[in-house]
Amino acid sequence: MSKSHSLFIADAIDTLIRRAGQLFSLGYLLLIGVIILQVVLRKGFANGLIALEELQWHLYAVGVMFGVSYAQITNTHVRVDLFYHRFSDKTKSIVEIFGILFFMLPFMFVVFYHSLEFVYEAWRVNESSDSPSGLPWRWLVKSVIPASFFLLMLATLSRLIREVAALQGKKSTMSNIIDVSS
Repeated sequence: MSKSHSLFIADAIDTLIRRAGQLFSLGYLLLIGVIILQVVLRKGFANGLIALEELQWHLYAVGVMFGVSYAQITNTHVRVDLFYHRFSDKTKSIVEIFGILFFMLPFMFVVFYHSLEFVYEAWRVNESSDSPSGLPWRWLVKSVIPASFFLLMLATLSRLIREVAALQGKKSTMSNIIDVSS
């Protein structure tokens, strides 16, 4: 059975997001190193650095914000499931499509759209930490908001494509999609 054009698009989006997720997951190694360094400085030498404290929050934020799109394509996000697991595959697809079109995409668009001015202003004033010994370039971490929500919108579009294909009886062959809902 040949794969439809839309599933090729979904696979391409998933590949892009998977690679981005792998890249951003390396930030957690850096985060662990920064935490260890900060603990050694604070406990061993009674001299923690505010810049390292802020860097921990920034690295964690980047990992979480970009990790959400990875969780979306692998279906490993948190799901509060009271009824969903009892639904047929067709009903699950309908629920997913409805949720994506009427809740997820509108919410993500609003956050994306309104974050643009927020980030623009941070770039315009070259925003940095309020602390004199804090990190410069706060605009950089704020830029993660629209970038990660754009990636999440792409991941959600991929999910929408797959759910529509499932309703049409087309099976996705993406081998790295994990379904933990069953």
